[in-house]
Amino acid sequence: MRNEKRPINLDIATFRLPITAYVSILHRVTGVANIFVSLILIWLLSQSLSSENSFEFVKQLLDLIIAKVIIFLVIFNIIYHSCAGIRHLIMDLGIGEDSFNSGRISAVVMIGSVFVLSSFAFWMVFL
Repeated sequence: MRNEKRPINLDIATFRLPITAYVSILHRVTGVANIFVSLILIWLLSQSLSSENSFEFVKQLLDLIIAKVIIFLVIFNIIYHSCAGIRHLIMDLGIGEDSFNSGRISAVVMIGSVFVLSSFAFWMVFL
């Protein structure tokens, strides 16, 4: 016997996830990105410490506008991952996990704090 109400094909693109799911998924993505970013930053550090000429090369490289954009994106990535991690640690303590509404509020507060900290980082990098 076949149930006719059962969906045959689910289009994942039509699902609407709550904001808490997006915050959690992006926390994982930024964590993976931090691994690759840290490898590049370690390489840049080693290049800058190897000789005076390579230090000047790295210094000139980081003065380019595209490098400043990349630096801002790296800082944004670290800020987002750190704020989401702090949110998860607070929830692990049992604060804000009692209802869906409190999880949504903590996600919105976290996004707001990321915006404020990223604005400050933008100001530090570009001005």
